[in-house]
Amino acid sequence: MAELRTQSGMWDELIEEDGSPRPAAERLVDQLKELGMSELQQRQDLAELDIVGMGITFTVYSDGRGLDRSWPFDIIPRIIAADEWRRIERGLMQRLRALNAFIDDLYHDQRIVADGVFPAGLLEHSVNYRPQCRGVSPKHGVWAHICGSDLVRDADGTMYVLEDNLRVPSGVSYALENRAISKRAFADLFSQQSILPVDAYTDELKRMLTSIAPDGIDDPSVAVLTPGIYNSAYFEHSFLAQRMGAALVEGADLVVGDDDCVYMRTIAGRERVHVIYRRVDDLFLDPDEFRPDSALGVPGLMRAWRAGNVGIANAPGAGVADDKVVYAWVPEFIRYYLGEEALLPNVPTYRCVYDDERQYVLDHMEELVVKPANESGGYGLLVGNRATRAEIDEARANIEADPRNWVAQPILSLSTAPTLCDGRIEPRHVDLRPFILSGASQYVSAGGLTRVALRRGSLVVNSSQGGGSKDTWIVEG
Repeated sequence: MAELRTQSGMWDELIEEDGSPRPAAERLVDQLKELGMSELQQRQDLAELDIVGMGITFTVYSDGRGLDRSWPFDIIPRIIAADEWRRIERGLMQRLRALNAFIDDLYHDQRIVADGVFPAGLLEHSVNYRPQCRGVSPKHGVWAHICGSDLVRDADGTMYVLEDNLRVPSGVSYALENRAISKRAFADLFSQQSILPVDAYTDELKRMLTSIAPDGIDDPSVAVLTPGIYNSAYFEHSFLAQRMGAALVEGADLVVGDDDCVYMRTIAGRERVHVIYRRVDDLFLDPDEFRPDSALGVPGLMRAWRAGNVGIANAPGAGVADDKVVYAWVPEFIRYYLGEEALLPNVPTYRCVYDDERQYVLDHMEELVVKPANESGGYGLLVGNRATRAEIDEARANIEADPRNWVAQPILSLSTAPTLCDGRIEPRHVDLRPFILSGASQYVSAGGLTRVALRRGSLVVNSSQGGGSKDTWIVEG
């Protein structure tokens, strides 16, 4: 019989403190207890064979080799009750409405700055603010069409938003593939209970993208713009293009004509492209307006977008709100633009740009997680109680040299989930990245990508840092 254990003082996603299963996880826990470890390991082994056979890969550059690796997956799913999920879903949609209003305001009247709610100095020193986007009005007032917001649960069960990824968020393809594997591993459980499906995501993505096409286009053409096969998320780019029936293109495949429209080069001649789902960072999108040495973008693309002849998701400049310093103001954005209180709380955040908050951080480094404002993938992160003196001293010097670029947060006791590790089931820390689509309407994926820190005691869940993933079940009843 497989034994499930929890970690003292931690909230476990499947198991109550007294060892009983949480109500939504009861059937899964019962089955896990009935299965012998050999059977569970066999299902894990089959899942890993599926991953290899399906070619589900990601790339890590930090080791200097840049090799494709099979996607790390744990067979035991993470479960969230549907009634809790509906509250989370409402909070995520509220958050994106406010973030899009904030971005739109920054590129127009900047009322929030004039009213003293958001500091002008932060905008002046934002590395992701794009003057080239001033005065542009994307359809529906939406700039961040696809967002992956990272959620974490603390020891008391409270779910927090840890950060919002608004530039080119990745991971949804792995969430969809995780479900396909999970349904094979636990087919009987899917037939016994109501688990919300995730398959609709690519249809909803296509629907959202077509909603931002230029006016008057009945059947818009959609293309996914990728940096190419050597990008770490190339699997996802090709996966989503195939699922949507969209063209997968690189910058050299597109051209902007004299009419300021975007065309795709094909063997039959040029074909108009109405919407681009871009997976290329802002600064590489258009060498005419950003980096002139970029071979990944399309000369004239910004001109075509400003003319309203092509929709781009996410819109150039959306990353101005994808900043861990700006994140601290999101509850204020919700009050200012929506007149509401945030349904999902932020993690308390110390902004080193302010003298008193910076001094607190410098005095309490061992008690905090210190983060650079614009890094991703877990890079540049310092977990104070696990850092060496040399690492703390280096972080302190970095903060003092550039306070605008640093924030700090308390070290949360991230929730755990039972995870199969070296022939045993052990609790491992997890987070969750649901995906929010915004266009003519809003949509939130049912669950999302649960990332798991496979190393014992680690709080870093990113796959590039040794983390893995689980399927996320939203269970009714």
